[in-house]
Amino acid sequence: MTHPDQASQPYHLLGGEAIVRRVVDRFYDLMDSDPRAAAIRAMHPADLTSSRDKLFMFLSGWLGGPSLYMERYGHPMLRARHLPFAIDESARDAWLICMYQALDETPMEQALRDHLEEALFRTADFMRNQ
Repeated sequence: MTHPDQASQPYHLLGGEAIVRRVVDRFYDLMDSDPRAAAIRAMHPADLTSSRDKLFMFLSGWLGGPSLYMERYGHPMLRARHLPFAIDESARDAWLICMYQALDETPMEQALRDHLEEALFRTADFMRNQ
């Protein structure tokens, strides 16, 4: 049973685990195939399985669902985990192109879409270190 407060969280508004997984998989499929994302694709291992799982676990908690990432790995420490990679505006924008496209392909209310785009932009922009 879903707690009333949870029902208003983006995780549940999107449709829960299956939809978050689908967004993550589509994001990585796009990153793997879109030439505009070549620079950020190069920052990832050849096999994206672990990357897919980690982003899924992170987004689950970030969106207000189960805190899967924290349960397995502890606090995400996003900025620290991304410091080894040269992330500039171009890399940020490439990441956002793929994520926004994955969201474009996911049915949702416009207000939720606007909220997610703004929150994802702030998070991606915070990862910049160049």
